[in-house]
Amino acid sequence: MPVQASRAERHLWLIEVLRWARRGDGGAAWAYLLRQFEAQPALRAQVVQLLHATLHGLHLEGLLADHGFAPRAAFMNELGERLRRRLLPASPDTDDLGTLFELLFEPGPDGHWLQALGDDALQALGQLLAEAWHARDEPPHWREPLASAIELLATQVQSAGLSPELRVRLGLNSQEASRGFTQLGRTAQDLRELIEAGQPTHSPEVLQQVNALRALIDACEARAKGVHEHLQAWGISVDVVFQIDQISARCRRMEALLAWLLSPTPHREGRELVLGLLAETRQRRSLRALFTQHYALLARQVAERSAETGEHYITRDRAAYFDMLRRAAGGGLVIAGTTFMKFVAGAMGLSVFWAGFAAGANYALSFVLIHLLHWTVATKQPAMTAPAMAARLAQMDRHDRLSDEQVQGFVDEVAHLLRSQMAGIVGNLAVVIPVVLAVQALAQLALGHGLIGTVKAEHVLHDLTLLGPTLAFAAFTGTLLFASSLVAGWVENWFVWHRLDSALQWNPAARRWLGVARAARWAAWWRENISGLAANVSLGFMLGVVPALATFFGLPIEVRHVTLSTGQIAAALGTLGLQALQAPAFWWCVAAIPLTGLLNVGVSFVLALRVALRSRGVQVSERGRLLRALGRRLLRQPRQFLLPPSA
Repeated sequence: MPVQASRAERHLWLIEVLRWARRGDGGAAWAYLLRQFEAQPALRAQVVQLLHATLHGLHLEGLLADHGFAPRAAFMNELGERLRRRLLPASPDTDDLGTLFELLFEPGPDGHWLQALGDDALQALGQLLAEAWHARDEPPHWREPLASAIELLATQVQSAGLSPELRVRLGLNSQEASRGFTQLGRTAQDLRELIEAGQPTHSPEVLQQVNALRALIDACEARAKGVHEHLQAWGISVDVVFQIDQISARCRRMEALLAWLLSPTPHREGRELVLGLLAETRQRRSLRALFTQHYALLARQVAERSAETGEHYITRDRAAYFDMLRRAAGGGLVIAGTTFMKFVAGAMGLSVFWAGFAAGANYALSFVLIHLLHWTVATKQPAMTAPAMAARLAQMDRHDRLSDEQVQGFVDEVAHLLRSQMAGIVGNLAVVIPVVLAVQALAQLALGHGLIGTVKAEHVLHDLTLLGPTLAFAAFTGTLLFASSLVAGWVENWFVWHRLDSALQWNPAARRWLGVARAARWAAWWRENISGLAANVSLGFMLGVVPALATFFGLPIEVRHVTLSTGQIAAALGTLGLQALQAPAFWWCVAAIPLTGLLNVGVSFVLALRVALRSRGVQVSERGRLLRALGRRLLRQPRQFLLPPSA
């Protein structure tokens, strides 16, 4: 490769060299090359000259200070940047050393050979690169780019830490509290000036400046990590979490550069830094890692808020069990009215979308009414109780070996949970069936016919039969039930993040309009009910609108909610009369009811439990032991999973 070749050709040559070394044992290949350079000084001089021409115009400090970090401190911007990197090829005709670094190295294979490279070969490789770097007309000392990179990183940390969205949450409103961030950039600048002035890295002046900088870095990183506690109490913002992680990562990079700057064996520290850059290259190529890292706190916040609510749905004694039955019966009463309103909306002859919207509004109003009356719909419980169960498992996960008491306690919790779910379903169905039949009987006496026609009743039995896709639709409904819990958690987090309860209570206009006492009551009411309202409204409209949207795209998707389906079957029976009991189609629909309930509850519970466990990072080490204990209890005392304790 001639030195006079174009920049793109020189970069391609370097890429091919690394690809050649990667084909076999990379460490052995580099050791062989370095031995050849030592044996042939003329060849070494040519390689140094070519490397100098290749590296000319590339800035090391840009790679050290920018590679692996988002150019803009916003989550969506970083998502777009990663998508661009995955979908669009990068050009080797670049003066950006970070872009060239990603083209040169493959994080996995190159990390292995670089890690395995012997100390002598590593030192020789470092010397070769240093000579190529120093071959410029005005060669800088190799430590100067490190000091410049440290200053760039310190300036970026300072800017992010003093930004308006972080300053309040970091508690930096006072001059004393913000001093660490305000001094960071100036201290890094002083260190760079000492290095550029030719001060030895182990001189008292440089060491004093390095120690001061390290203390400031630790203080700033601790401040940034402390924001997580604030977020847990006052709501999660993905952008703020992203900025916190960027600050922490830049602080760690500065620590690594300081270690390289002061190291008596810089080739070793340089290797560690390159390995870190390779790991960050792999990380920045992953969309999943971005979502996992920055939505984990939001998922945990949603799960923990759901866990608090879910505790109210778990009964542990007879009084709570019968209270659950009473509240589920109230929910069944409202769902009976919802059933007839569904038929009314269907008879209006609306277009597909508006028919779905009307059905969704009907469901949403019914669910909100049930919520306001403190009643319950059984299928809403699993998405709330699963995070509560995850919280129990998280407490158990702190122990290497579970005690017998912990295992039995877990089995007790499962029994309480299943018994509560059963109470909810039984309470709903025990009321919705007789109420719908009673309304149909009254309609027959008053009007001479049921509230739905014979054709519609037969259509219900055709749609809800076990012989059709009912079970698949029931599982899909379970995902909608789970999704409504996510919406509820997100809306509550948004409400808390923007401090709307405080605004309702203390905003001057609100206090003038509502009055002081009423404003305080409204603020407390909304803070207590925002999650439930969001869950019920979102669930209602998803049950109605999602099938309509699916129809628009040609997807044959419907919903099968156990309580609503049971109400429709009871309405069909009220229209068709006792002769329907002799029809196999009716009994196929009846057979589908328990399986529909099982899939509604099971899918919602499993999805919610999975999110809650992953958000907490729970890895239960003795799952087999827990499952065996649960199986033994189920075989020996099945009554505990269905009925409340006798005492």
